[in-house]
Amino acid sequence: MALNVTLDELTAQNREAVLALRVGPGQGRFVGTVRESLAEAAEYPYAKPWYRAVYAAAEPVGFVMLSWDAEPQPPEIIGPWFLWKLLIDERHQGRGYGREVVRQVADLVRAEGATELLTSYVPEDGGPAGFYRRLGFVPTGEQDASGEVIVRLTLAPSSSADRTSTA
Repeated sequence: MALNVTLDELTAQNREAVLALRVGPGQGRFVGTVRESLAEAAEYPYAKPWYRAVYAAAEPVGFVMLSWDAEPQPPEIIGPWFLWKLLIDERHQGRGYGREVVRQVADLVRAEGATELLTSYVPEDGGPAGFYRRLGFVPTGEQDASGEVIVRLTLAPSSSADRTSTA
């Protein structure tokens, strides 16, 4: 079943609804709030933060933020393409929205010439390690400054069929 998921800009009209999104009990140690994410984006402009509200039909169900083709500056900036935040509201988890967001993000960055998408996670029980593993992310063998495991999704080049247009 195809999911009708879109990645939309934050606007004055949707900002409060997106800020109200929350993860489930006990998940806060794995991902910050949208408000915290926006504060991090403002604090690290050189990370080239790119963020979007995740919508399913006309309802905000999540939030995603990347470092968009940023110059890597370890330990603060990992990249150049880094999935910095992925939050699916507790009421909408388990429906495939997170998987679809990662698929769309991977397609977007691949179209920009990226060959890999990096992210990190807290290596604790109940965390997102299995989610990322199922999507094809593999550990790089590195950790970030806070001890999160850095993982990589290798992005195969777009096929020539994807790049050709019919005129």
